[in-house]
Amino acid sequence: MEAYSNKSVLILGASELQVPAILAAKEKGIKTIVVDMDEAATGIHHADEFYNISTVDYEAVLNLSRRKEIDGIMTICSDRPMKVVAKVGRELGLNTISEDAALKATNKGEMRKALKEGGVPIPNFSIVSSEEEYREAIKGFSYPFIVKPSDNSGSRGVMLVEKEEDLLKAFTYARKNCTDGMVLVEDYMEGPEVSVEVFVDGEPKVVQITDKITTGAPHFVETGHTQPSRLDSSLLDEITAVAKAGVKALGISLGPAHVEIKVTGDGAKIVEIGARLGGDYITTDLVKLSTGVDLVEAALMSSLGEPVDLERKWDRTSAIRYFGFNSYINLRKEVIDSMERMYVNKMEKREMKSSRDREGFFIISADDFDELERKIRVVEDDIL
Repeated sequence: MEAYSNKSVLILGASELQVPAILAAKEKGIKTIVVDMDEAATGIHHADEFYNISTVDYEAVLNLSRRKEIDGIMTICSDRPMKVVAKVGRELGLNTISEDAALKATNKGEMRKALKEGGVPIPNFSIVSSEEEYREAIKGFSYPFIVKPSDNSGSRGVMLVEKEEDLLKAFTYARKNCTDGMVLVEDYMEGPEVSVEVFVDGEPKVVQITDKITTGAPHFVETGHTQPSRLDSSLLDEITAVAKAGVKALGISLGPAHVEIKVTGDGAKIVEIGARLGGDYITTDLVKLSTGVDLVEAALMSSLGEPVDLERKWDRTSAIRYFGFNSYINLRKEVIDSMERMYVNKMEKREMKSSRDREGFFIISADDFDELERKIRVVEDDIL
């Protein structure tokens, strides 16, 4: 701890997602300066200093960074603050990705263009800004196809269009969930979906590949993740190569990247890339449980320009399962003891249209898949 006691890091966000980063810094004696618009955010209680500033307010974050003479700036599991991280990093000479990479990793339109230019496998796509452009663009697509906002995450604004009567509904839904007015139309890709946790320390390194479960059409909300992927080795090799190529095409030259890929009949194709750690507790919990690699600590150390440890410590399995509306949950003590973590927020929403509609989750780890699946079944039996 003494080696870092003179260091400080500015963390953009104080939500539950950012708490692991705050705690990781405090464990190393690094001063934590945290900003968030929510004065009741969970992470405030762990921070050394908190300021009620929006994570996307560049001028306010820059002024605070100068005043506090920070040594690093970061955010984890969140796309929106990445452009501010990059701009402050450029201005103060900190260890961050470039503004260009941050733009390409947060704007799906710019992302698609960069991946296409880099020869990385992606679906056919079109970018539109008006209903007129949309109606013209969809002439080049066959049903079903995907419509989604250019700058949102967590499945918000995403819809599968399967018939003509859904055309305007999908466009309106996507526009409602974007801030720049740009909407993407792209081919619907069929096949298993995975996420790839990459960390760039010199060259991109794939740390773990995760099998993904979603609600499917029309909104594709993620309801579960399992590590490691159970796809065959030849497919995993292809996925690894495509993920690395995608990260390079966006210019992500250091730190974490979260790559979502679908394995189609034409091979592995990129869905999206984020220049951040994977959300849904994938990197904060599942990767550490399955590999022993602490990607939160790695992201923290990278932000300070310090060496990172990406060495795999073990090979185990881990999973998270989300659930929606449940009338009753009755967990036995032995079931509770078998879980790494559980969270329930009774919202009584009957339909999941985005990740915000998920009512709860539980996390399980085990030495092998047979044990993992047995544990999952036991927990699910108690969630009615």
